[in-house]
Amino acid sequence: METFKKAKEIASDKLFYIDGLASAKDAVQLMKEEDVRALIIKKRNDADENGIVTVNDIIKGVMIANKTLDEVSVYEIMTKPVFSIPAHLNVKYVPRLMYNYNIKIAPVEENGEYMGIIDYSQFLFSEFQK
Repeated sequence: METFKKAKEIASDKLFYIDGLASAKDAVQLMKEEDVRALIIKKRNDADENGIVTVNDIIKGVMIANKTLDEVSVYEIMTKPVFSIPAHLNVKYVPRLMYNYNIKIAPVEENGEYMGIIDYSQFLFSEFQK
């Protein structure tokens, strides 16, 4: 039986959450403190879905829109629902999946919970080709 590396094996464990009512300024500060490029937006209740806000969302929704970080809430610029990568997916399929859906960064999901996050750099720095 052929063994393969799973998405969860190359995912970063640098996964951080923020409230949707937080300002873009709060999001940037947390991203800077934790050295991450994306934050997961917390669910409001069990019927809700998580969102995601990335550096690109902040640049597009705040800077290019000529607004200040204080006047924009995360929920205004986030993507919701989050596109997630199945934890047990063969890692060789992940870049194509992300490319096909124009996703540059996504959480890795296992049993309904996010357990890590993948962005394109994981493919360059991992040994997934082996």
